[in-house]
Amino acid sequence: MTSLTSRLRLIAVFCSLGVAAATAQTAHTNWPTQDGTYVVKNFHFGSGETLPELKLHYLTLGQPHHGADGHTDNAVLLLHGTGGDAHSLLNPAFSDVLFGPGQPLDITKFFIILPDDIGHGQSSKPSDGLHMHFPQYDYDDMVASQHTMLLEGLHVDHLRLILGTSMGCMQSFVWGETFPHFSDALAPFACLPVELAGRNRMWRYMAMESIKHDPAWNNGEYTAEPVEGLRGANDLIVIAGSAPLQMQKNYPTRKQAEAYIDRVLPASIAHTDANNFLYYVNASRNYNPQPKLSTITAPVLWINSADDFINPPELGIAEKLAPTLPNAKFILIPISDATRGHGTHTQAAVWKQYLIDFLAQTAKK
Repeated sequence: MTSLTSRLRLIAVFCSLGVAAATAQTAHTNWPTQDGTYVVKNFHFGSGETLPELKLHYLTLGQPHHGADGHTDNAVLLLHGTGGDAHSLLNPAFSDVLFGPGQPLDITKFFIILPDDIGHGQSSKPSDGLHMHFPQYDYDDMVASQHTMLLEGLHVDHLRLILGTSMGCMQSFVWGETFPHFSDALAPFACLPVELAGRNRMWRYMAMESIKHDPAWNNGEYTAEPVEGLRGANDLIVIAGSAPLQMQKNYPTRKQAEAYIDRVLPASIAHTDANNFLYYVNASRNYNPQPKLSTITAPVLWINSADDFINPPELGIAEKLAPTLPNAKFILIPISDATRGHGTHTQAAVWKQYLIDFLAQTAKK
């Protein structure tokens, strides 16, 4: 197998959760992105902690447009998954299907905004120097900082759409509750709007504990990455982000399955900072939009995949909660050769038509 093929397969696994997304950048289409950074002074976190300067990095595509009322009317906020960054949704499986001429998010018509969340990419994060003294951010902080960046940094006062994948999916629900009139529509893909408990919290907790129990971690003050702790953590990421049908199809023998793990784990470990990992996995600790779902007034297109280990459909949570949202449509995509487990959120060809229909339905007359 060529090194490029190995790299692309690694990307497919880890971008399903967003982890190690930095490795994906060489696979992106050469979109004409504009690079930007906005610094929020004295940002106050929900924990009570403060950063004198919170750096927020972002990429944009296209140009903003203002309607007759003076508000931006073509801005689309695309939110990446845990451990990802602004480049994650430039993955060709996502961007090539959505951003081109005549496509649902045609960049000649829409102003696309791709942020690096707190703790990710080129935005402020523990590995910048504060290590485990970095503020304990959560999804509420991420959404609040995105809102500030849009208003003050990009001068975007309204969004046509928020589309979020995985962690971004969960943030979409937070956006809907916190700023109910800021976006015309919400498209949360690959999540559940409930407290992370049961198996979902267990595997995250085990991954974090794997790092903390490695003596090399040294309470975050390591001089070299705690490799054994990271190996255990990334073992769990492989399982959580995997697609069972594809794994069985592509690695049908014991030898092939083990060789695959021997290839991807060293690369994933090399692109993971232990402290950053602990923070971004734990950012979901107090997420629970369920009690206020009925306050989300914006139209919602909520899509999950039947082969998603992280959000297993057999729990029936989505079917139970979707009716509590005033204007939501929930779609469960059946497992097929086209789905990729949790990573189906990035396989835009699978759900593209649903997005086209949704944008048409929510367009202002």
